[in-house]
Amino acid sequence: MTAGAIGGVGIAVLLILLILRIPVAFAMFLVGFIGIWSLNGWNAAMGLLASESFTLASSSELVIVPLFILMGNVATHTGMSRQLYDAAYAVIGHIRGGLASATVIGCGGFAALSGSSVASALTMGKVSLGEMDRYKYDPRLSTGVVAAGGTLGILIPPSTGFVIYAILTEQSIGRLFLAGVLPGLLLLSAFIATITFLCWIKPEFGPAGPATSFAEKRRAMVGALPILTVILLTIGGIYGGLFSPVEAAGVGAGLVILYGLVTRSLDLRAFWNAARDSIVTTATVMLILIAAHMINPFLALSHIPTLVGEGLAALDAGVIGTLVVILFVYLVLGCFLEGFAMLVLTLPIFFPVIMDLGIDPIWFGVLVVLTLEMGLISPPVGINVFIVKSVAPKVPLGQIFRGVLPFWGAMVVTLAILIAFPQISLILPNTMFN
Repeated sequence: MTAGAIGGVGIAVLLILLILRIPVAFAMFLVGFIGIWSLNGWNAAMGLLASESFTLASSSELVIVPLFILMGNVATHTGMSRQLYDAAYAVIGHIRGGLASATVIGCGGFAALSGSSVASALTMGKVSLGEMDRYKYDPRLSTGVVAAGGTLGILIPPSTGFVIYAILTEQSIGRLFLAGVLPGLLLLSAFIATITFLCWIKPEFGPAGPATSFAEKRRAMVGALPILTVILLTIGGIYGGLFSPVEAAGVGAGLVILYGLVTRSLDLRAFWNAARDSIVTTATVMLILIAAHMINPFLALSHIPTLVGEGLAALDAGVIGTLVVILFVYLVLGCFLEGFAMLVLTLPIFFPVIMDLGIDPIWFGVLVVLTLEMGLISPPVGINVFIVKSVAPKVPLGQIFRGVLPFWGAMVVTLAILIAFPQISLILPNTMFN
């Protein structure tokens, strides 16, 4: 059997294991180890397993993962996410669809602390769904906006998706974080525009909430200052060159913990729970990354990236055409696979092609991460949809999927804009590093 045939069998086995819900890391460990053993011998497979595990686990750059995850978990326990939602609610809750728009803003703000789409959807679902139900929002809009708004967690920095992309492609985490700022704000604006349009067509979808006085708006805005300060210091510190991404993660986590201690909203039990959840999530991410470094050499030895590159070149679709084909593949895979699994499975295949075409890897990273977001609300997997279902068990799953469709369309439009205008993604990282 040729190396290419062995590689093809390995990918097929990996997909089958993932469809069978075998944990991503274990599936990749198994396929990568056996693949290298078959192509390069037992000693090579064992040596790679030992060396890559130690090298990756000792990487100082990966400290950013537990720190940002801890920051988001502590922010949840201290009620900072609720304060941001209350501020947005006080300012725009009195207009049609205002509660839904406030939810999107809350998701965006919380995303800038947690870096997790699932955490954003779960937290803001608990905070906002009850309020929207109280004011008779259509369940399709209320659940759809939480599921879609939660996807901002993987695009607005700090983003775990960007960290994994950076590690797998050896790109700058700081540049990727800055590249996600404007696209994240663009997508947030597109979601709000979608809500406004839906409520204009069908006013009963999002009835107006109660008006608030100027004093109430001011109190709510003051309450949101801590979370806004943390966001500005971490992301602004990276842009201004005051902190590296790792240092910014440490500063952010420290400030959130300090806020919890000063306001007495963080006791020892809550901190223990936040730290435990952070450790579990970090261990999962680390296992996936180590497994990715097992399967990447197997794909290289089997010449799969070269074969895919030759196949795409044979299409003669040009740079943009090839880029669209690759993103379409991500879109289809997103209907069946979890986002991190897609990254570690496809980047070793597609990234060499992207570099050969002269496509900016930072721009490509933004496009890929946005496409991964679309997978979070695409049937039949749609992880965020199932998260919202767990918070709103009375709403049928079909209604939630119908509710996310307009927002999925908004993401397609945003993706098209980012493809047409790469500078939206590149202006901040280029400004910082030039």
